[in-house]
Amino acid sequence: MAELKLEIISPSKAVYSGLVKSVTLPGTKGSFQVLHNHAPLMSILEIGLIIVQTDDVNKLYFSTAGGTAEVLNNNILVLADSVENVDSIDIKRAENSLQRAKERLEQKGSKDIDMVRAELAMARAMNRITLAEKYAVKVP
Repeated sequence: MAELKLEIISPSKAVYSGLVKSVTLPGTKGSFQVLHNHAPLMSILEIGLIIVQTDDVNKLYFSTAGGTAEVLNNNILVLADSVENVDSIDIKRAENSLQRAKERLEQKGSKDIDMVRAELAMARAMNRITLAEKYAVKVP
C-alpha cells in the first residue's frame, strides 16, 4: 500500500501522526482528497470534516474549525485552528455553544456583540454537532 505521512496539529497539541492511505480535507473551494504522490499543495481549510483513511478498511473522522494544509513529497501537515476526533465531541457542550451563539445573534443592534465572531461560533458548533451525530461511534 502506497502511504502518506500525516501530521495534524492544533495550537494545544499534536492530534494525529502516522502513515495513512489518504486524507480528505475541507478546502475553501470544497473538499479535496490527497493520495500517494499528490502534487505539492498549500491550502486554507474551512470549518468542516477531515477524513483520514488509515488503511483499506478503517477511517478516522475529525471536526476542524479551519487552518492550513501543506502537501509535499508524500507528507501532509495540517495546522488546524482547532480539531477533535468526532468520538470525543461533547454534544451537550456543542449544543450549549450553539445556543449562546444564537442568543448573541439575536442582539443584532447591540454594539457589544461581535456578529462575525458569533456567526463563526455558531458554524463551529453546528459542524461539531452534525459530525458527532453522523460519524461518532455509538456505544450501546
